[in-house]
Amino acid sequence: MDMTSANADPVALAAQLIACPSVTPATGAVFAALEEMLTPLGFSVDRFVTGHAPDGPVENLLAWRTTGKGPHFAFAGHLDVVPPGPGWASDPFTPDVRGDLLHGRGAVDMKGSIAAFVAALHDLPDDLPGTISLIITGDEEGPAVYGTLALMERMQARELRPDLCLVGEPTSSARLGDVVKIGRRGSVNMWISVAGSQGHVAYPHLADNPIPKLVRILTLVEAEVLDEGTDWFQPSNIEITDLEVGNPAHNVIPGAATARISIRFNDRHSGASLIERISAIAASEGGTVEAKISGEPFLTQPGVLSDLVGGAIREVMGVEPELSTTGGTSDARFLSRLCPVVEFGLNNATMHKLDEAVAVQDLRDLTRIYALVVERALRG
Repeated sequence: MDMTSANADPVALAAQLIACPSVTPATGAVFAALEEMLTPLGFSVDRFVTGHAPDGPVENLLAWRTTGKGPHFAFAGHLDVVPPGPGWASDPFTPDVRGDLLHGRGAVDMKGSIAAFVAALHDLPDDLPGTISLIITGDEEGPAVYGTLALMERMQARELRPDLCLVGEPTSSARLGDVVKIGRRGSVNMWISVAGSQGHVAYPHLADNPIPKLVRILTLVEAEVLDEGTDWFQPSNIEITDLEVGNPAHNVIPGAATARISIRFNDRHSGASLIERISAIAASEGGTVEAKISGEPFLTQPGVLSDLVGGAIREVMGVEPELSTTGGTSDARFLSRLCPVVEFGLNNATMHKLDEAVAVQDLRDLTRIYALVVERALRG
């Protein structure tokens, strides 16, 4: 296809997406902009809005194009962004090229990589067999309740199931191509509550102070060694992230105390097993636990997909990528239920920061890498 078209310039495409404010949960103009990029390329586009406050409504976009019989390669990502906050050197939703950098909220995370993938589509041979799809949500930076999971249901209804999936999260660290994510740890948050009996500090025998009990629970929790890590995962860790008593008076024994812990865990555990483990500790001092599992761990063993991505990176960048499972959660945790998934995208140094920016050359190099990956994946 014709790469001389301005529509194939990843910098211009990224600027169009950045210019559409899309703080999570996202709907509207940014999805219209992406649809306008895809329909001339022969893609069928299904945009739908789902959910309700406080976690919605959310818009999602599923696009697909089939050319003959062949594998199905999917690209997944998100158009929602975190709030920009004050202090930017320029309007965060007015794309601004200064020097060698394109500035704007979402430039890195992850409108830039979506733009690079769309630009890569222009560089693919017309006779490439198989199906290409885009799985794009407006609900990744938030609770992720109405996003990729809803898209997966939509795909199932349309009998669209990919053979391989690339998620365009910004995985690169020091330079483009140095890190590819082949898995992620799981995440679970727990709230430990201890009930007591309020009373006057001068009459402790008439009250029941919950704070010492909570302290003893947290001491036991802090002493837990979950594991020593695995071949691909770092050790699981427990972090105490909040303590709350809410007692404004110096002479009152409080009636309750609460703590919050966050556990990032590898594939030696499940969210449910960790909740059971912490609940047993809390129960030893009369405490109770409420929990929310944000995601389970997943691992795509090195193989066809990581080899494809690594080979393209080496060819374009001359870099040997590190295969990693570090970092927080991503929507790959859901998509891994469908097929092998890896994550690869731009340099993550400025994601979620003031004056978020992507190197113009990185956008162009990423386009070349994505084009090679898709072509080789579909040709088999």
